[in-house]
This record gives sequence, structure tokens and C-alpha cells, in this order.
Amino acid sequence: MIRLETPRLLLRDLTLADAPGILALDSTPDVLRYVPNKLISTLPEAEAIIRYIRQQYERNGIGRWAVVRQDTQEFIGWCGLKLVNDSEVNGRTNYYDIGYRLLPPHWGQGFASEAAHATLHYGLEVLQLPEINATVMHENTASRRVLEKLGMRLQEEFTEPDGSLWCWYGVKNA
Repeated sequence: MIRLETPRLLLRDLTLADAPGILALDSTPDVLRYVPNKLISTLPEAEAIIRYIRQQYERNGIGRWAVVRQDTQEFIGWCGLKLVNDSEVNGRTNYYDIGYRLLPPHWGQGFASEAAHATLHYGLEVLQLPEINATVMHENTASRRVLEKLGMRLQEEFTEPDGSLWCWYGVKNA
């Protein structure tokens, strides 16, 4: 069970109790603007997403985590590491991907950077991963800034089959 704390946030394993938060995230067009996921509209769909992530915890020992505000105990999104071993991105598989997704009222307050920093630290320092990567749509300048603040470097750009331009970021463990 993961539990990371930052000055303003708690990162913890997702549970089925987080389904309303996942539904709020993945039913908001602005949240999914720069990701290939389809909008969802039901609690059972949100629960299926959580079950999939919980299977990653069991299978890979890692996955996305709930992001909760310390002051209000409010679910505001997710952040975490994912072992990408069930698909291929940019010709690669079996790599650790850092990702984050927050509800719009919590954008622009540094929460994504704070959660991602704690996640990156955990991956490099605690898990001793040799490298962590991230993919982000080229147009998503806010997310690219978060990655660059973390010290991740743009390694290359690539085009997805749908014609969209993406960026491949990475950081190696010193």
C-alpha cells in the first residue's frame, strides 16, 4: 500500500470509493483533451478503471495513485507510475511512465508539479528505477512544463497513428 505525503497532498492507492472522482475526471472533456482516452459517463466505467489500476498494483507493484488534498481530504485526481508492458508507445514497451490527471478547479495551483515531484522521487530514490519516461501531446504545454520542472528532458517527438504529434520525455537515475 502506497502512502506519500507532500506539504499539501496525500498520494495513496486508489480504491473503489474513489469511483466518483474518477468519473468526474474522465467525464470532463477538458481533462481528456490531450489524452487518447474516451469520455466515460457511468460509475461502473469508473470502477472498471480502478480495477484495472489495482491489477497493475498486484501484477507490477506500481500504478497510478489517488491525489487527495491534505486540507480538505478532497480527491482531486491521480498521479503515479505505470509500468507500460501491455501496449507499445513510440515503438517501446516495458518502461515506467509518470502520469497525472487533475480536476480543473485544481489546475494552475502547482498540485500537478507537487504530486509528480513526489512520484518521481519515489520512483528514482525508493524503487531505484533506472529511468522514468513520460509521453505528452505536443500541444499540451502545461503538462510539458510540469515534466520540465521535474528535470525530465525532451528526448524526441513522434507521431501517433491518428496523426497527432507527441513528445517523449525521460530522466535517468543518477
